[in-house]
Amino acid sequence: MTCSKPVPVSDGEGMNGVERYQRYIGRKYSFLLVAAGLLVILTSVSVSLGAVDIPFEDVFSTLFLGSEGLYNTIIWNIRLPRVLTAIAAGAALAVAGAVMQCILRNPLASPYTLGLSQAAAFGASIAIVIFGAGTMQSSSTTGVIVNNPYVITVCAFLGALLGTGIIVLLSALTRVSPEAMILAGIAIGSMFGAGITAIQFFADSVQLSSIVFWTFGDLGKTTWMYGAIITMVTIPILLYFIYNRWNYNAIEAGEETAKGLGVNVNRLRMVGMVLSSLLAAVVVSFMGIIGFVGLLGPHIVRRMIGADYRFLIPGSALVGGLILMVSDTVARTLISPLVLPVGVLTAFLGGPLFIYLLIRGYRK
Repeated sequence: MTCSKPVPVSDGEGMNGVERYQRYIGRKYSFLLVAAGLLVILTSVSVSLGAVDIPFEDVFSTLFLGSEGLYNTIIWNIRLPRVLTAIAAGAALAVAGAVMQCILRNPLASPYTLGLSQAAAFGASIAIVIFGAGTMQSSSTTGVIVNNPYVITVCAFLGALLGTGIIVLLSALTRVSPEAMILAGIAIGSMFGAGITAIQFFADSVQLSSIVFWTFGDLGKTTWMYGAIITMVTIPILLYFIYNRWNYNAIEAGEETAKGLGVNVNRLRMVGMVLSSLLAAVVVSFMGIIGFVGLLGPHIVRRMIGADYRFLIPGSALVGGLILMVSDTVARTLISPLVLPVGVLTAFLGGPLFIYLLIRGYRK
């Protein structure tokens, strides 16, 4: 008796399972490469645009060959730190949103919709008023000097951590539904918003102006130091999330399935919420409230390549950085020489998506 070799099962296109998987993975890597390439190209475009338009050849010669003069000052002291900080902040918010949506099992979760941005802003407002961490100056680029960013970051993180604690308690003790969690986030944001208003009521004119201008969500006050701090906080947290990518895939399949596979869901949820809160707190402490980037980025990536967290997390980082960088570029060129707060544009982009996701959820 002769034994025949097993024949690979093929689909209608003549591909076996291995080939289909390779094609499946190839599409995801292709998306990441395209997103990274687009980010590099649009970064150079963003650096060249502004109140003073700089030709591309001068941008490249200044960055790679070195030059002196007005263009060198504009690029290295103003535009490049602003653009790179926008990319780092957008990546941080988008990654935080992607992880929150997984561990809370809620497609509407993000630092902004769950009230964590408002909680961080409340802590930062306390730092500005009580600890004197922010003062005003007359300038065409920024109206706020943060003379102690570390105090603001710590206070913003404590505020975001307080909001996180409320959300985790609601999720663990009351077993609220995803819709109710979003309503709880709205209530949390409202409470901390009321706290910010109360602080503003007791603040003097300088402190009040600092808080109001700071909460606009603006990148005009960025420096190389701010960008470095956001990047140094974001990179290790991003690596931690990527390290746990398979655990997030297991949670995506269901909490009971994840526990059956040996995933410590409660610990993963707690650590993920704390680290996501830290990302939101650091961004809010330097940039103010920037809404919906944590909602837009992950959902765009899911729409393009699915919910595999091996690719969703780095894809969200790339797309989130792209969204905030492009939004800031439009904000400072739309009605130049006036510069709009970037938080206005991200709200215009994220608001319709939020409504769409909410309607689609209720239809299901």
